[in-house]
Amino acid sequence: MPKYVMWGNYCEDVLEKRAPYRQAHLDGLTAQKERGVLVTIGPTKDLAQVFGIYDAPDEATVRQLVEADPYWQNGIWTSYEVKEWIQAF
Repeated sequence: MPKYVMWGNYCEDVLEKRAPYRQAHLDGLTAQKERGVLVTIGPTKDLAQVFGIYDAPDEATVRQLVEADPYWQNGIWTSYEVKEWIQAF
């Protein structure tokens, strides 16, 4: 199955603004991880961006997962892009 990378941006004051949505966000990511579609995801140290790796059948699946996430739906993630990734090693 192809792999995809997702880079996204966080809103300003992310720590405060994410609080009401954090548990639903984490629960969704846990379910994706258990299904094997999410390899890894997390913020950059400065909390400006998010990076994720997905093992999905196509880009549309990754976009659907991102856009269904409470962080996207509530403006915590403000933009994102998805690229198919070739894992060399």
